[in-house]
Amino acid sequence: MKLKELLYAIPVKQLEGELEVEVLSVSFDSRKVGRGGVFVAVRGVKQDGHLFLDSAIANGALVLVVDELPEVLDESLTYVVVDDTSYVLGLLATNFYGDPSRKLKLVGVTGTNGKTTVATLLYNLFDKLGYHVGLLSTVENRVGVRVVEATHTTPDPLSLNALLAEMVEDGCDYCFMEVSSHAIVQQRIAGLRFAGGVFTNLTHDHLDFHGTFDSYIKAKKKFFDDLDRFAFALTNIDDKNGAVMLQNTFAHKKAYGLKSLTDFKAKVLESHLDGMLLQLDGHELWVKLVGGFNAYNLLAVYGAAILLEQETVKVLTAMSEIEGAEGRFEVVRSKEGVIGVVDYAHTPDAVENVLTTIRELRKPGQQIISVLGCGGDRDKTKRPEMAAVAVRLSDKLIITSDNPRTEDPNLIIKDMEQGVQAADKKRVFTITERKEAIRAACHLAQVGDIILIAGKGHEKYQDINGVKHHFDDKEILEQTFNEQ
Repeated sequence: MKLKELLYAIPVKQLEGELEVEVLSVSFDSRKVGRGGVFVAVRGVKQDGHLFLDSAIANGALVLVVDELPEVLDESLTYVVVDDTSYVLGLLATNFYGDPSRKLKLVGVTGTNGKTTVATLLYNLFDKLGYHVGLLSTVENRVGVRVVEATHTTPDPLSLNALLAEMVEDGCDYCFMEVSSHAIVQQRIAGLRFAGGVFTNLTHDHLDFHGTFDSYIKAKKKFFDDLDRFAFALTNIDDKNGAVMLQNTFAHKKAYGLKSLTDFKAKVLESHLDGMLLQLDGHELWVKLVGGFNAYNLLAVYGAAILLEQETVKVLTAMSEIEGAEGRFEVVRSKEGVIGVVDYAHTPDAVENVLTTIRELRKPGQQIISVLGCGGDRDKTKRPEMAAVAVRLSDKLIITSDNPRTEDPNLIIKDMEQGVQAADKKRVFTITERKEAIRAACHLAQVGDIILIAGKGHEKYQDINGVKHHFDDKEILEQTFNEQ
């Protein structure tokens, strides 16, 4: 590809050098540029790519995309000056990989909770409907039926467009992807064309990154602001920020809810640990998911499918057969009759949702024992809130470690303990080792009791000081049940 083709529709402030350069690769990592490469100097949170121009040149870069020219220019190179290298990286990635998001229907799902479930359910639904589908999620990426490991909720622009190009090459008709607030702010989705956007909800999370809740709201809203008039914008109107998402969008506006008269509406008629009966847009439907929060997720899925012009009866039939994402309200039963629930809940609102659902489903005499930790190097303000919610809605609470990352897990636990009132302390136990905490919960449980293991869900590791050790909540729960 010639550089002039790569720069198609990109706002260039200044050009120094040749446009007829043959481009072999695009990179924002100076170590990975390679011969004939374009290096994009991105100013990131931790590092500034402009400090690595010499490294990029040494590794073969022929083109440097910068927002400020270096003092000394190399005449053998081409310099492209732009206003925002982060934004332009997305446009370059789109051009380099042949604009793949316009060759299939790409739907983005954003919000605090429910992104993974909604994206995964949409993938499963459209697969059942007979389409070839792609998925980009926290749990995994899928190109058709092929699984690609997920390292971020939303990949960087180059990885993202490479995956979308693979989906196009594989014949995918649709791709459903999670869109994180980090990705929106960091311009990882710049240049993509979305057929639609779905908003799930907005609650306390990621304030370590965004600083204020208002900034967090604006990050989510920007996704909808940037949708074009050919797309749809589907929002949860029962969420207090749901209408905010639609304020400035050019997209076709639609809403869903359980409490409001709106475009897509549902009601929970019956609820059990193995599923629930919904009344959805006038139709009764048994589904394999549980809880009011999943009623919202399913309603979002239904609304998106209808807006993608699918037949109602076929959609409802397929929805009755699909299952949720791994690590989202997964039920494990012991032979003695103890019930375990593994869930990714890692925000105060998510913990409240899952525990409220369990309380509504439990029978008289069944106690709830929760195991909960908070991640290190993340928003510290939610730690006492999560513990406060968990102790209020549980009969017993075991506070433990999650992914401590570079923090001392005992200090994280102390932050959580600030949310426990003196009167509740006799119902709260602290066991730093997560495996021992899960085992202790199993030994405390009597026949019929319900154990919630919250926070890690689908994750198969525990991140300690930069090292990911194998760790699987569900696996440990099943092992302990089998030993009893």
